[in-house]
Amino acid sequence: PASFFLEQNFPNPFNPKTNIKYELPKQMFVKITVYDILGNEVASLVNEYKQSGNYRIDFNAQHLTSGIYFYRLISNNKIITKKLTLIK
Repeated sequence: PASFFLEQNFPNPFNPKTNIKYELPKQMFVKITVYDILGNEVASLVNEYKQSGNYRIDFNAQHLTSGIYFYRLISNNKIITKKLTLIK
């Protein structure tokens, strides 16, 4: 990959599983977390060094209630946040 990128989850809205894809142009530490609408962390999806490449996370939110959530990728002083909607 030539760039640092976080895709919109698919499907969105979802119930209870969705996919999150991201790209890394070089090896770096990556942290991806999911937050509820109040800013509380509800899931930690990635928290480690990753090689350059394309990645996909299968997120299962069966333990969460319906609502709007945000997922955030933090790496190399870059932060990307996207919204996802869980409908049960």
